Amino acid sequence: MDERKGLSKIRRLRQTWISYQLLSDGLFSVAVAVLLGDITYYILGWNGWWALAAFALTFGILSATRQPWRISKAAVCNFLNISYPELEESSELVIKPANSLNILEKLQCSKVEFALQKLPASPPAFAKRLKIAVTLAVIVVGLSFVIAKIKFNLPASSRYFSGLTIQSSKNTPTEKVLSQIEAVEIKITPPAYTGRPDRVQDKFIIQVEEGSEINWIIHTNIDIKNAFLLFNEKEKLPLSNISNDKKSWKAQKTITQPGFYQVSIDGKLSDFYQIQVIKDATPVIRIKTPKQYTHIDAGEPLKVNLTATLSDDYGITNALIHATVAKGSGEAVKFKEYKINFTTSFKQNDRQYNVQNLFNLPAFNMEPGDELYFYIEAEDNHHQKSRTDAYIVSIQDTAQLLSMDGLINGSNIKPEYFRSERQIILETEALIKARDTIKQDVAKTRSNDLGIDQKLLRLRYGKFLGEEEESGTSENNDDLDKAENFGNAKMVMDAYTDKHDNAEDATFLEPAIKAQLKATLTEMWKAELQLRMYKPSDALPFEYKALRLLKDLQQKSRSYVAKTAYNPPPVKNEKRLSGDLSKISQPVKQQDIKAGNDRYLTLKKSVTILEQLKHTAGLNNSDRITLQLAGQQLSAKASAEPGIYLPAVAAMHRVLAADKSIHTADIVTIEKAIQKTLPSVGAIPSLSQNTADMGLSKSYYKYLNQLNR
Repeated sequence: MDERKGLSKIRRLRQTWISYQLLSDGLFSVAVAVLLGDITYYILGWNGWWALAAFALTFGILSATRQPWRISKAAVCNFLNISYPELEESSELVIKPANSLNILEKLQCSKVEFALQKLPASPPAFAKRLKIAVTLAVIVVGLSFVIAKIKFNLPASSRYFSGLTIQSSKNTPTEKVLSQIEAVEIKITPPAYTGRPDRVQDKFIIQVEEGSEINWIIHTNIDIKNAFLLFNEKEKLPLSNISNDKKSWKAQKTITQPGFYQVSIDGKLSDFYQIQVIKDATPVIRIKTPKQYTHIDAGEPLKVNLTATLSDDYGITNALIHATVAKGSGEAVKFKEYKINFTTSFKQNDRQYNVQNLFNLPAFNMEPGDELYFYIEAEDNHHQKSRTDAYIVSIQDTAQLLSMDGLINGSNIKPEYFRSERQIILETEALIKARDTIKQDVAKTRSNDLGIDQKLLRLRYGKFLGEEEESGTSENNDDLDKAENFGNAKMVMDAYTDKHDNAEDATFLEPAIKAQLKATLTEMWKAELQLRMYKPSDALPFEYKALRLLKDLQQKSRSYVAKTAYNPPPVKNEKRLSGDLSKISQPVKQQDIKAGNDRYLTLKKSVTILEQLKHTAGLNNSDRITLQLAGQQLSAKASAEPGIYLPAVAAMHRVLAADKSIHTADIVTIEKAIQKTLPSVGAIPSLSQNTADMGLSKSYYKYLNQLNR
């Protein structure tokens, strides 16, 4: 075998490998194109030419990724060396020039060329990926034919709702339809405010938006004379014929309430079908900032940032801020209302908006002591409105906080130590005003002195919480030097240990007052820190807050007990200690109580009848009437909640229609529905079975018997 034949064998194997790779990529692309074509055509209703675009795109991606044309002759030789041992890993000698081989290589090359002649024209490993691609393409194409067969076998009635996709709900239970019904198409037209498109379904169970318009198209396999829809076992909606052969019937109704309905064809009623109504919810408003009660202390900026989230199930059309400013106090209070629009535009009718607004309180002419009340009101595209609770923003009235009315009015007397924080505030404000006219060292000294005064006041209030003093004085431990106290551990512990649990032992204050007093001490700490850092402007807000907390504590600690006296009736001395009780009679109250009408009496009787049906078959006339009345009450419940009570109504109809063979499952279904309908019975007072000794008497007699043995 000459060199040309060995080299041509390698070239043919390379071409075969490249062809198999390209063919497998093409089959993979066909499978993807067919699958996407089914989705776009049958589900989305798009044009089928999208499949060609999907094929070209997939084939281009696979080819560019794998690049089969770049398979070289050296790669083919490496594959042959691994797959065929008879080549002795020397197949690359065939592709080398003959003049570059030595004597041993030429001998080995002739041996390899003879072995290449026996190799198959297409090795099985080349076709491995191709087999997978063929299998996948066959499965996808077969599935496509099945889907097309199902779609093409739909009844010809689809022409009535052309352009709409028929949707079959997967979550709805299997329906039982009359044998005369061949197919049904129900077109649902939601209200315009929902923004949802029309849809068509092939199931009788419907779930619609409130106010939707429903169109039924029912096709029968035989000619019928009369047909109508029965809603909630009360309202009849006749079906009109739309074909010459009396096999196509239609009806139309606007649904506003949940319930159930049946199809009647020539006097034969179908099973019960649910009607579930999706109510339009009101807008949901969630305010993130500020808090519902916001208090602005002295020195803080008079601005409040409002951020909120507005959401609705179908869209929001408008939102406003209703604000009210209260000025003054008592009978001289005045109110002024404002309506503030958000900067956000609501023309898009989106389902969710993030809105914000900055309240600049001086723009409302608000002064210390005034309050701002506001709430947000939102409106959806169904003209439903909702509003939030009222939020309050108040500005601290420093004039009232620093007033000395308590020293004049006897009913509002303040203890001496309540004036110390007020004096610190006055001196701090005076320091702030005079800071530009005095020397810096003098200003720092005065600020540090105020910090010392704040510390002393804080320690004074800390005694009420049992806090330790910071005096640093040492105790007199002369008693420890005496000989009789040698080894007295308690005295040593009292002298040299620090007890840190005194604050927790201060239980003479109520928990709420104790917590507020701790908050007051915290504000004093912050004020002292700023004063020690020579920042009286930063310390002023903390001082005001501490003073306000102190005044609140003062009002909470007040109590008033009115003086009362008891004036007994005069006693007749002639009857005193005589023991005559003849004119004393026991009070007697007589009242006739008539039992009210129990509207659940029929349901309670029906439970007894159903329990009897579990053991004995058959119903008499009185029992049948009782069950019919109970069925009417369950039907009324099913009109409002069909998902819960509709199976029980259907089971009641089967029980009344059956003569002897009554299924126990139907009885259980009815009993469960009746149990949900009946109100819960309150607990009746009864004697407790457990004695007060908690079983001690039994244990006593048990051990007593053991001792007697």
